[in-house]
Amino acid sequence: MSEAAVKKKSKTPLIMFIVFVLPVVLAYLALTFDWFNKGSTNKGELLTPPLDLSSVVSDREPLWRLLFVMPQECAQGCENALYSLNQIWVALGKESDRVEPLVLAHQKSEKIELTDMQRHPNIKVLSTDEQNVNNVFKDASTDGIFIADTLGNVILKYPIKLQQEDAIQQSRDILADLRKLLKLSRIG
Repeated sequence: MSEAAVKKKSKTPLIMFIVFVLPVVLAYLALTFDWFNKGSTNKGELLTPPLDLSSVVSDREPLWRLLFVMPQECAQGCENALYSLNQIWVALGKESDRVEPLVLAHQKSEKIELTDMQRHPNIKVLSTDEQNVNNVFKDASTDGIFIADTLGNVILKYPIKLQQEDAIQQSRDILADLRKLLKLSRIG
């Protein structure tokens, strides 16, 4: 055998190792030592574990829900949230029949005047007692806009925005997340 052939034969296992084994080892090390940011495409805060809303909405049709809990005083952030719920529902277009914008109101919530809710005609109001709301949210804050799946699991939370421009941008984020969920869901 010539000297060139011997050198070529000795390089072959090294090349095979570099091409096939090294990428697997590097991928394992990257996963083990968190060398990269694990990507998430949702814009909202993922609630783990999800909150169980099924006790409150058990008698309602199984739909995706945009949920807002009416606070004691409806200030600018509250108005922005109601406006966002309505606009997101409208922006869903043909998918809007799969989503229900829902406001939970309890005894301590600011009384929602009928004339005030006419500005948001697509939003449904569900009156419940404060204990039910506390059972759903337990230690979690009710200050936000939530997305609940068809089984009554509250899975995503978005903070309330006080500035209208910020609320509009957040509405786009909620809409993007909701469209992804509806695309992946066969239910509701």
